[in-house]
Amino acid sequence: MTDRHEGSSAQGTSEEGLPEGSDTLEMAAQAAAERATNDEGSDAGNALERLEAELDALKTEHDALYDKYVRLHAEFDNFRKRSNKERIDLLATAGANTIKGLLPVLDDMERAIAHNAEVTDIGAVKKGFELIHQKFTGILLAQGVKAMECKGQPFDPDMHDAISQLPAPDPAQKGQVLEVMETGYTIHDKVLRYAKVVVGQ
Repeated sequence: MTDRHEGSSAQGTSEEGLPEGSDTLEMAAQAAAERATNDEGSDAGNALERLEAELDALKTEHDALYDKYVRLHAEFDNFRKRSNKERIDLLATAGANTIKGLLPVLDDMERAIAHNAEVTDIGAVKKGFELIHQKFTGILLAQGVKAMECKGQPFDPDMHDAISQLPAPDPAQKGQVLEVMETGYTIHDKVLRYAKVVVGQ
């Protein structure tokens, strides 16, 4: 009788002291599932923490870049405004300097007009106008303005404005400038005013 009890006990329990059979398998599966759930929860928690840390880093980087963009935009806007103001001031100053350079010519003209009222010598009057013209031309040259030399030159549409055509007195003068009706000027080698010319045909 004692042997049957011991044998029954040996068959009804496992070496770990747990009941054998279906109940044992269910309990083992449940324990494994709990362990897996805990492991998954731990991994998910770690992944969430990593994502939050990455998000914080990206937000910090975004804020830094946005702040840099705002500063650069403000600096560029200030630079643009300053450049526009300097350009306007430069143009105004350049115009003022040119006008100031022309004032001596105006002074000479006024003196010549006053002097010519009492002068009977036409030669002196002509000489006075020539001197004023030379002074005026010198001022223009100082500003980079030069008169075009057109007469006898081949017609150039980039420099000349043909207002008329006349028969050339010599076959070699065909296509050349015969007369200059209005002098052309360049400023720093760029056309300031086209010369109005008569071209031989």
